Amino acid sequence: MVLHAAIQLDLFEIMAPDLIMKCSVSSSGSRIYTMAPMCRYLLKNESGVSYAPLLKLLHNKVFMETWSHLKDAVLEGGSPFHRAHGVHLFEYPGKDQMFNQVFNEAMLNHTTMFMSNMLEGYKGFEQVRRLVDVGGGLGVSLSMITSKYPHIKGINFDLPHVIQHAPSYPGLEHVGGDMFESVPSADTIFMKVILHDWSDAHCLKLLKNCHKALPDGGGSGGKVIVVDASILPDVPDSGSTTKSICQLDLAMLAVSRGGKERRVHEFLALAKEAGFSGITYAGCFCLYWVMEPQITCTTLKYSTCSRAEAIKAARSFRRCINLVAQ
Repeated sequence: MVLHAAIQLDLFEIMAPDLIMKCSVSSSGSRIYTMAPMCRYLLKNESGVSYAPLLKLLHNKVFMETWSHLKDAVLEGGSPFHRAHGVHLFEYPGKDQMFNQVFNEAMLNHTTMFMSNMLEGYKGFEQVRRLVDVGGGLGVSLSMITSKYPHIKGINFDLPHVIQHAPSYPGLEHVGGDMFESVPSADTIFMKVILHDWSDAHCLKLLKNCHKALPDGGGSGGKVIVVDASILPDVPDSGSTTKSICQLDLAMLAVSRGGKERRVHEFLALAKEAGFSGITYAGCFCLYWVMEPQITCTTLKYSTCSRAEAIKAARSFRRCINLVAQ
């Protein structure tokens, strides 16, 4: 039925110019459509996940309805999502179980794909003893970390309505709470794609809470590991990576409470105001940067993974990120 409708509407021809489908002509003159290489991101990989659930989330009616409120929000203030639904994004799943399921499935798939890539190249968890994943959702990220590093005691920290659906994992405890009130104590705090959802004021409060949660409020060391979306360039260019970041920045304007993508100096300013002394950029995976706000360092440092090298390494993901951001 679905395939018949697609043929009747000639959807394959519509998708071909966007490099989603390939079209050729047979000897009889019939058009033959096959999936383009980028479609592999929409098919389940060896781990049983794909980017398809994320696309379903971004094109869900709940998300799409927010865009019609964008103009009024820009002119009069407020969040387009709140104008459309009466509550903010992270409160909404608590009152709509169907959307909550779509949201959780999207986060599970995206997290699994990203964390698999990150854990191959990032070694910053090797010395960790107690790790809190702030805004950890169903605990997928933390379960993958503790599976690779079983010596780690994991605390998955998120809103109560989120963790009530979280499965149990070995060596992992689910804790409900509000990250803007406090964060459970640990020698290492992990936050994956959290800061870009929030305003500078919210991020500052959250980073201060993370600083307080470290041993002796950061006085005895500890570490914060922040993963955030690709960093906005100081001077925008016409490249596909920059376009993707700007599209994601616009999406944050539509669905979040002051969330946005940030530049290097903006991350550094937030870190310093929260009590950290600098930031180490530890690498880029799938166009997401891994940052470590520093307790003792005095300068902004980069790892040997330069921005140019990271973008080159992530080139195979660009088309998929473009598709997701649209």
